[in-house]
Amino acid sequence: MILLSALVLTVGCKQAPKNSMTYRPLGNTGLEVSEISIGCGGFEKLDSAGSIALMDMALDSGMNYIDIYDANPKTRSNIGAALKGRRDKMIIQGHIGTIFKDGQHTRTRDVEETKQGFEDLLQRLGTDHIEVGMIHITDSPDEWNELESSPFLEYVFQLKKEGKIQHIGVSSHNAEVALMAAKSGWIEVIMFSLNPAFDRLRGGAIPWDEGAMDNLQGGIDPVRVELYDYCATHHIGITVMKTFGGGGRLLDEKTSPLGVAFTPEQCIAYCLAKPCIATCILGVDNTEELLADLHYLHATEAEKDYTAVMQPAKADKGGQCTYCNHCSPCPQGIPIAKVNEMLDKAQNEGLTPELQAQYDALPHHASECTHCGSCMTRCPFGVDVPQKMDEAAKVFGK
Repeated sequence: MILLSALVLTVGCKQAPKNSMTYRPLGNTGLEVSEISIGCGGFEKLDSAGSIALMDMALDSGMNYIDIYDANPKTRSNIGAALKGRRDKMIIQGHIGTIFKDGQHTRTRDVEETKQGFEDLLQRLGTDHIEVGMIHITDSPDEWNELESSPFLEYVFQLKKEGKIQHIGVSSHNAEVALMAAKSGWIEVIMFSLNPAFDRLRGGAIPWDEGAMDNLQGGIDPVRVELYDYCATHHIGITVMKTFGGGGRLLDEKTSPLGVAFTPEQCIAYCLAKPCIATCILGVDNTEELLADLHYLHATEAEKDYTAVMQPAKADKGGQCTYCNHCSPCPQGIPIAKVNEMLDKAQNEGLTPELQAQYDALPHHASECTHCGSCMTRCPFGVDVPQKMDEAAKVFGK
């Protein structure tokens, strides 16, 4: 890997380091993908110009892979605008089974809703196909068994036959389900939550399930070992989500399940050390965050060495929101992930007038929560959402 010199700074403009990216095969797909890639979350918070600037930096750095799970029309349209005229520069991993309903990102297995959601994705991206069609979040063995004989899956196969997707993938937080998918014979790519903390979860445990992080093991769980070995042997590509623990929790000693802070370079190096890993998908909100993460491309081996911080000093109690939006939709319209993000910021950094104003501007607030619990049936991390909403209502006053 060619090392970069110092980051280039120009007047009024920060530039990504020029391409020293390493590329890896995405399983048996025939695609070569950048070992660091970009997530879609930040594009919702940007305007068109900001989206283009973020995409400029990603492409200039050598990134050629993007994950688009969010069904928010703004997110999709911003990415489409940023890719206009250079669609061929980016390999798209788009999710199937995500729609925007009643103002919220929603997972669905209804075929008609799925069709509308997928066609909207293509239209807003300005393309007639995506390279990887990712079946959105399957987190239990029962869900997987139902999926394998469903009209939903028939539609996914139809999309591949029509050339609207080139390869079929599935996203999961559950190692047991991911292994079932790998052994199915028809899954080519798996999007999986992987980092130094999650690897120590027992069996098919989902990160942040109640008590899950209290049972961290000294080494990698055998189910995960089997998953990684199987994917490496059978050339099934894994794209990594939650590289930093979701919401950057591994980067802060106070929130890290292992009780110590990792650096972005250490987290990325840990994931890429596994031969089955094709790329680490990084969620960034702006060019400044992306520029900081791109330091990995010219980091020293000492900076990437994660071994010194691998022994856990404590285990978190679980129930930590990673702002992934899998809990949506809320029957009351509460943007749960955004409320939780604001609550964490207020509790960790203090409630500022600016943060209060942002909260006040939300279309619905935490005090509207009825404790129905529907969000908790979809949360892969065991968050006690009603309790968090009660906390937020007290902090923000409504």
